[in-house]
Amino acid sequence: MTTESKPSSPPLTERQEARRRRILHASAQLASRGGFDAVQMREVAEKSNVALGTLYRYFPSKVHLLVATMQDQLQHMHETLRKRPPTEKEPSARVAQTLMRAFRAMQREPHLADAMVRALTFADRSVSPEVDTVSRLTTAIILDAMTLEGPPTPEQLSAVRVIEHTWHSALITWLSGRASIAQVKIDIETVCRLIDVTAPR
Repeated sequence: MTTESKPSSPPLTERQEARRRRILHASAQLASRGGFDAVQMREVAEKSNVALGTLYRYFPSKVHLLVATMQDQLQHMHETLRKRPPTEKEPSARVAQTLMRAFRAMQREPHLADAMVRALTFADRSVSPEVDTVSRLTTAIILDAMTLEGPPTPEQLSAVRVIEHTWHSALITWLSGRASIAQVKIDIETVCRLIDVTAPR
């Protein structure tokens, strides 16, 4: 699963990519300090040393920016997980271990996690490409943890989608104070058993 630019978008130059990285870094820093409301486009522009008009060319709204920030965070998480893959023997246990590691990374930055999840929740159709990229990255993280010998079957991909939905929902319920970490862990481990159920016989 890749996160390449859409064919209609020319690839960014090195300078543009560096500017984009500064913007995403500023967004994450502001969100880490005060959540969704702390990310103000003017302040992001000042902090990343770009003109406000330039910022809006990269990200048309705060929701676009924060969904892109989540994409960036997931890419870093994916790289880390590839360097230190899960150690459990069974595929379902490896996925559960991976998702709990991702969850604990979010737990360390609760304001940032809340800002990114709220942006995903608020996203309308104009943010669909960015939301789709977040979904593809999450799918790639789960499939990597499964370490399949061949391409996933339709049943396995369906199980992955249900696991994604559960992980996202667990994140929301934890952020809103309606679920403990222990409850999240149980829910994640339970839904990951779908991997065993859908494994080809």
